[in-house]
Amino acid sequence: MPRPNGDVQAFEAHAADADLDDLRARLAAARLPEAETVHGSAPGPRRWEQGVPLADLVDVVNYWRDGYDWRPFEERLNRIGQFRTTVDGLGIHFLHRRSARADATPLLLTHGWPDSVARFVDAVDELADPEDADAPAFHVVVPSLPGFGYSDKPATTGWGTERIAAAWVELMGRLGYGEFLAHGGDWGGNITTVLGGRFPAHVLGIHTTFAEAPPGMTTDGLTAAERQWTEETRDFWRHRAAYAKQQATRPQTIGYSLVDSPVGLLAWILDKFAEWTDTEDSPFETISRDRILDNVTLYWLTRTGASSARIYYESHNSLDPGLRVDVPSALTMYPRDVEKCPRPWAQERYRQIVRWTTPEAGGHFPSLEVPGFFVEDVREGLAAVLAAKG
Repeated sequence: MPRPNGDVQAFEAHAADADLDDLRARLAAARLPEAETVHGSAPGPRRWEQGVPLADLVDVVNYWRDGYDWRPFEERLNRIGQFRTTVDGLGIHFLHRRSARADATPLLLTHGWPDSVARFVDAVDELADPEDADAPAFHVVVPSLPGFGYSDKPATTGWGTERIAAAWVELMGRLGYGEFLAHGGDWGGNITTVLGGRFPAHVLGIHTTFAEAPPGMTTDGLTAAERQWTEETRDFWRHRAAYAKQQATRPQTIGYSLVDSPVGLLAWILDKFAEWTDTEDSPFETISRDRILDNVTLYWLTRTGASSARIYYESHNSLDPGLRVDVPSALTMYPRDVEKCPRPWAQERYRQIVRWTTPEAGGHFPSLEVPGFFVEDVREGLAAVLAAKG
């Protein structure tokens, strides 16, 4: 079995008590605005249409200050196995969980924004060592994107998705994985697409919850449901994507608030978890407060609000229109995701779709919303990929 070489160093997370005390003090001293003017609306989307409702935010802030404990999540990351290495001049942090199975296949999982490696912590063990002996097993690698979590913050421009994908190939090779599978959602889905398209000699196949069609596609021949998908996606980008425009054009400006104010950071991220999950009102219908706060606290302690936002500056709308993915691909379109690509459009980029899934539940963060289904879907999708690969 391959072992990390000398360029890979073990890493353990341990926040200073002073940093946690400072966080609680800032939460206690927070200055909050008045309630939204749709205050009092019945539970549902209208209650959130001006952003995170004041009452909800106060409840989470109080829990974050007095009830939440960062240490269990920190210990969880350490138990999985954390490492750092320098790739292309930048320090990269990653989780690495080797399977006990001799037939395991290397698998790279890439997160997006506004999440982190927290997106996958509940799936790592099940993917590495499934209870079912007939289920596929994987050596799981989960890197933190540049500027996220415990990875270094780029000091210059240029760290877009193409460069990240190339860095991931180098990282996997350094771990002894010359060939591997890849999965991702959000920016991780974009990077996974680049991996499959640019590096077919290394990438056995992909599974993604994000498929981006080439530009210029028409709705001719689409089903009514597929047309509805395109209308919902268009509506999202026209009316609900101010965060992306801000981070793509002025990440530094919003970054001051995200790094200086834990309440500002929480509201900025919680808003997306609320809007992008398959829930009727609150994201806490499917995701625990602790898991969302694990994610937000990781951003806070590593001061990555600004640096993580810059991935939009580097890569927004940058996927090569001509990029084609010829390796076997498994695609899953969750019903409440913010972007869903019709299969006829997807087939123009992903030339060998071996499995196409449209679940009945789930949104943008399926590994957190429907973790049991997510793990089974990844297993079955990658099993189809490996079968196609022969």
